[in-house]
Amino acid sequence: MTSKSFLNERVPWQQQAQQYLAQGNYTQAASLYEQAIGAEPDVKSHYWHLGLMLLLQGQEAEAHTTWLLGMVDGEPELVEQWTEELVRVLEVEIQQREAREEQSVAWLLRQHLREICPANINNLLHLIRLAIQFQEFTGDELYEWGVIELLQADSVPDLDFALLMQALRGVLDSAPLNPSSLELVEASLAHVRDPLAFLIVLLPAAVVIAHSYRRPRLAARLAELYLQVDANHLEVLRHLAVFYQNACDYDKGIETAKLCYSLLEKLPDRVHANSIILRGLMSAGGYWEEATSVFHRQESLLSELIEAQPKALAEIEVLRLLNASFFTPYFQDYPQSYRTLQNQLAQLCQANVQIYAREPVKRYKGGILQRQEVGSFSKPLKIGYISHCFRQHSVGWLARWLLQYHDREQFQIYGYFLTHKWTHDPIEEWYISQFSKAYQSAEGLDVAEHIYQDQIDILIDLDSITLDTSCEVMMLKPAPVQVTWLGWDATGIPNVDYFIADPYVLPVSAEDYYSEKIWRLPQTYIAVDGFEVEVPTLRRDQLDIPTEAVVYFSGQRGYKRHPNTARLQMKIIKEVPNSYFLVKGTADEESMKNFFIQLAEEEGVDCKRLRFLSEVASEAVHRANLSIADVVLDTYPYNGATTTLETLWMGIPLVTRVGEQFAARNSYTMMVNVGVMEGIAWTDEEYVEWGVRLGKESALRQQISWKLLRSRQTSPLWNAEQFTREMEKGYEQMWQRFLDTK
Repeated sequence: MTSKSFLNERVPWQQQAQQYLAQGNYTQAASLYEQAIGAEPDVKSHYWHLGLMLLLQGQEAEAHTTWLLGMVDGEPELVEQWTEELVRVLEVEIQQREAREEQSVAWLLRQHLREICPANINNLLHLIRLAIQFQEFTGDELYEWGVIELLQADSVPDLDFALLMQALRGVLDSAPLNPSSLELVEASLAHVRDPLAFLIVLLPAAVVIAHSYRRPRLAARLAELYLQVDANHLEVLRHLAVFYQNACDYDKGIETAKLCYSLLEKLPDRVHANSIILRGLMSAGGYWEEATSVFHRQESLLSELIEAQPKALAEIEVLRLLNASFFTPYFQDYPQSYRTLQNQLAQLCQANVQIYAREPVKRYKGGILQRQEVGSFSKPLKIGYISHCFRQHSVGWLARWLLQYHDREQFQIYGYFLTHKWTHDPIEEWYISQFSKAYQSAEGLDVAEHIYQDQIDILIDLDSITLDTSCEVMMLKPAPVQVTWLGWDATGIPNVDYFIADPYVLPVSAEDYYSEKIWRLPQTYIAVDGFEVEVPTLRRDQLDIPTEAVVYFSGQRGYKRHPNTARLQMKIIKEVPNSYFLVKGTADEESMKNFFIQLAEEEGVDCKRLRFLSEVASEAVHRANLSIADVVLDTYPYNGATTTLETLWMGIPLVTRVGEQFAARNSYTMMVNVGVMEGIAWTDEEYVEWGVRLGKESALRQQISWKLLRSRQTSPLWNAEQFTREMEKGYEQMWQRFLDTK
């Protein structure tokens, strides 16, 4: 075809070229554009389209050569104009490819568009989106492509804000811990036109980073950045206070919680904000006087709330109330009054859940009634375990033995992980391998629906009121039989049927004030086969403690440092010559030191006999380091639990003060189950007496240590397989009772 005849057929050949392109026949389309260039060498669009056809054939070098050929000898202004034309050609093709969901082609074209126009911020944001979609995004691309630098410029023309938010969401989801992600947030601040859209992206990401990835300091930084947009946003302040506290930045955590409280008016909101203040004070430790004042205010607020009986609370309001009484057992040992308050609070919350989740609640209830009418005891029973602690956590360490020994022929085991993300924690991965099915979600309504669809027979909650999501699931009642075990105390939720205990951890009178049926296992409510122990990293000479000295140890977080018990510990140290007291536990280091030093001075104890220990790399090292102690002094009114098990496993004598509430009897039941009565005190006076006696009588300490070591072969506390059989028998009896109750 001659140039003249080609021109005469101009419209038809262009249509034909587009048809070839749509058909994927790039060779034929390229041939037409080559002829067009021959006929009209000055028409630059022919070069742009020919280069596109070559690029789509994989001839990337030839494509760039063609585009450069079209720009040869052009003045700078013309080259800029032609570049804009080329960009438009590529963008049209990209949009068509994306409309047809041909993302790999769009990725190719956008990469070349980046080379042609590296400052096209919207194209770069699209590339981020595609890299995330292809799971190729690492975070470093934000530096390599100059995204952050472009956003930091004084002017960013034509920036698509919605696209920026979309990219930011993807980055925070796929590479939240990469330093570039935080820099992207900082660089985006100047371009925020819709604070709500920014909040919807930023706050959920901060929550995941804080709680799933356990990086609260980074989460706090994200929240701080949002406050540059809206300084007094209440929802952000709530979360920021908790982030600070989890990052051990207690002063900021307390200050932020107080600010939040001062800005709130609604009673449910004030209850929650006050609990955050209390959490900060208790976590720090040493602020006991102020914490007591805030605690009494919390009691008053809760009483006012229960009296008001608010209805139709929103889901988030209900969730925030569920652990509003969490700290009561740390202050006092009056379970009758506390349990009554907790039961009333749980009833109030459940009543509101049944309003905002009316449809699923009704459906679950109908499904349970149908299963009860059928009345069959089929095997295997489906047992569901729900928790946010299937990881490196006290509950995670202890519950694994039950999972390991479960009879898979008689029981089908399901796991519901209350977390935003899989975190590849080695303990978490072990748990996943143990379940017939493992499901992960942080949304209570979603988890409850999966439990119902899985037709779980018995649902075991390991969190109690330590997590609002698990409480919400239990209030929805997706399973016929629901049980609380291990993680704290009973919830008081009406829809929970049983609370697992044993003959010792709750007195007989507890039946009067627990709303749940107390299911007492025959010997112990917990058992393990032992603990991993590594090489100790702590020596007496490192602490300037003489070899012949008597070393007392107490390792608990700030929550449990009740001044009355700490004062008793000082009395023990005073009475035992050449004794030293090692204090360890998560808290504010300075306030905790001041707390103990003040008590020591008041009791006439030389402060040089106190040692304050830092946290160590792992639980296994911590257990090994317990061997430095001659005697461990337990806390009251909230005893140790995992710490007590570790102490007994390591063969170290323990002094514990027994009370009435569950939290004040953990160590008691464990000591009874290993056959050691020495060190069990029923009064403050006995606590001091046992502490002094064990410090002075080395022969008695050796006798107890020998008993503890021998108990590894005989005690039900160290027989997790037998314990599992007892739990399984309990499950079968619970299910039979359900079937019999028609």
